[in-house]
Amino acid sequence: MTGARREWIRRGGSAALEICVVAALYYGSAKLGLLQQLVRGQVTPLWPPTGIALASLLLRGPRVWPGIALGALLVNAPLGPSVPAVLAIVAGNTLAPLCSYGLLRRTGFHNALDRLRDALALIFLGAFTGMLISATTGSGTLLLAGVLSADDFWPTWSVWWTGDAMGVLVVTPVLLVLRSARRPKDAPPSRWVEGLLLLAATVCVGFVETESTSLLFLGFPLLIWAAFRFQLAGAAPCALAVSTFAIIAAAQESGAFAGHDLLTNMITLQAFNGSASLTALLLAAAVSERNQTQMEIARACRQLAEMAAKIAAGGHHRPPLPDSDSDSDSDSDSDSQRAQKPDLITTEDRP
Repeated sequence: MTGARREWIRRGGSAALEICVVAALYYGSAKLGLLQQLVRGQVTPLWPPTGIALASLLLRGPRVWPGIALGALLVNAPLGPSVPAVLAIVAGNTLAPLCSYGLLRRTGFHNALDRLRDALALIFLGAFTGMLISATTGSGTLLLAGVLSADDFWPTWSVWWTGDAMGVLVVTPVLLVLRSARRPKDAPPSRWVEGLLLLAATVCVGFVETESTSLLFLGFPLLIWAAFRFQLAGAAPCALAVSTFAIIAAAQESGAFAGHDLLTNMITLQAFNGSASLTALLLAAAVSERNQTQMEIARACRQLAEMAAKIAAGGHHRPPLPDSDSDSDSDSDSDSQRAQKPDLITTEDRP
């Protein structure tokens, strides 16, 4: 009984620790996201907590949902117009990643994102579909609370939905990569040099994006390079960095975002972030799937070669066939037996 109670306490303590960690990560990432708020200090073009929430559910299971709710409550309590409105927003922020998690699990989603179908599921089910709940609930709550006018509902809803979706597309893959990251074995020095060059190029392009010149398109060659050479381990962090620099440029109204109104900048920013995320995820998944197919083909070829070698070795060691002399001897013995057998039969049948 004591052992069972200790086990129960240990599991309960572990679950409570996981919930607290998820809540802390949710709250901390929300504070970072609110630095670029656009509507009421509450709606941002990139909401990292949704990516953290979905990644937590994928990695630790649905038992960590109280951490998501607790983190959302801590974030929205000082911002909400009233207690019912805060609770409604918290419910939407909690149900959205849970819905995304359920949809992904129903499709057989792999956390490694090593298949094209996994990338498509994360994009269309995890991000675009699941985040409809949080955007609709949050915007509708602000409308009913009298904070938003009817004319501001759809702009707020679009910013809320795209911000939550971008959080899933940009943050969740990075966390999934970090969870399964391992130091590469027998990697040549040139591989490390290439990774450092990719990192330096990404930082340089990020600073160029925030300058006065409109050069957002420079991020796409980096995404293609990262996806082809490093798959998701390189493409996901690169997409996060490129999107972060684009958000900073939009907040500063520099580069491609200079001289435009809020709606135009939001459309440009979310179109760029969405395109960068789609490029990174789809290309990395396609390359990983191709590499796996090549490995399976090589493994099958090795197995066939081993089978052919065994068959050839067995053919060289067949037992020798009897020579002609032994054949003639055995034939003569058989003839003599057949010759004697009729005599015995004749003798027994003779009256």
